[in-house]
Amino acid sequence: MSTHEKGHTVWYIPDGYIPPNSTGSLKSHESICVLNPHDRDASIMVTVYFEDRPPLEKMADSVPAKRTKHIRTAHLQKDGETIPTGVPYAMEVESDVPVIVQYSRLDSTQPANALMTTLGFPIK
Repeated sequence: MSTHEKGHTVWYIPDGYIPPNSTGSLKSHESICVLNPHDRDASIMVTVYFEDRPPLEKMADSVPAKRTKHIRTAHLQKDGETIPTGVPYAMEVESDVPVIVQYSRLDSTQPANALMTTLGFPIK
C-alpha cells in the first residue's frame, strides 16, 4: 500500500453540536480524533460552518507524525472566537498530508450519558 492510500486530505463532518450543559462529573464535549500514519507532521485546518452566520475559517492545529490527536472542538479558535455551545454547525477538516478523521460527542446533559462517534466523510 502506498503512502497516498492511507487517509485523505479533506474530510467533512456535517453534524456538530457542543451540548451547553452537563450533569455529574463528565463534561459534555466534542472531539475530532485525527490519526496521522505518515512520517511527517500534519498541519490541520478546521473550518466551521453555521446555519446563520459566516464560518470560522482555517483554525489551525497539528498532528505529529505516526501519532493520533484528540482535538476538542471547544478549544478551536480564530482571532479569539470559538465555537459556541448549543449551536448546530458542520466542519471541514483539511490536512497537508493524508489523515483519518473520526468525530465523537459526549452528551452528559442527562444522568444517562450518551456517546456518539462516527468517521468523517472523506473527499480527497
